[in-house]
Amino acid sequence: MEKIIMGKAFVLGNNIDTDQIIPAEHLVYSLTDEEESKKYGHFALSSVPINESGLPNGGIPFIEGDNYTSEFNIIIGGSNFGCGSSREHAPFALMKAGVKAVIAESYARIFYRNSVDGGFVVPYEAGKINDRIKTGDELEINLENNTLKNLTTGEQFNLKPLGDVLPIIENGGLFEYARKTGMISF
Repeated sequence: MEKIIMGKAFVLGNNIDTDQIIPAEHLVYSLTDEEESKKYGHFALSSVPINESGLPNGGIPFIEGDNYTSEFNIIIGGSNFGCGSSREHAPFALMKAGVKAVIAESYARIFYRNSVDGGFVVPYEAGKINDRIKTGDELEINLENNTLKNLTTGEQFNLKPLGDVLPIIENGGLFEYARKTGMISF
């Protein structure tokens, strides 16, 4: 896993729930079939209500047209990101859309655990920063220093260290981590 994640920001508001991240009607696709699983990326964040979510700049869509991946690979959220149902499909859908990291003020516990356990996205916490970054800003996350730099504005933010979850994410999830560290043998 890369120690520096660079990309464009997609900024969201508070209380983005798992139904907004991947609407329930799209949970019919296979997670393991590569062609079918692309649809999770296509439908990621397709139902976030523009007037309630804090979507900036007139409601820029996360996925353009028929694409399966987004030009935005870093999500900046508010508080309680990933609330709602406990589906692992939510961080999986973000990963399929090309998201490498989510930085939020706080997370719903199950979304955070699903992100880590599946090795889908890096879930960083920071103070309230979704009002200081704009969608489209170029960002740089340094996993070794736990910092976020907005390359567009020059502003830098400290991120809460990932601690013991970083090796799990780096190894591609909980089961891969357990295999590589000898916790399980299959």
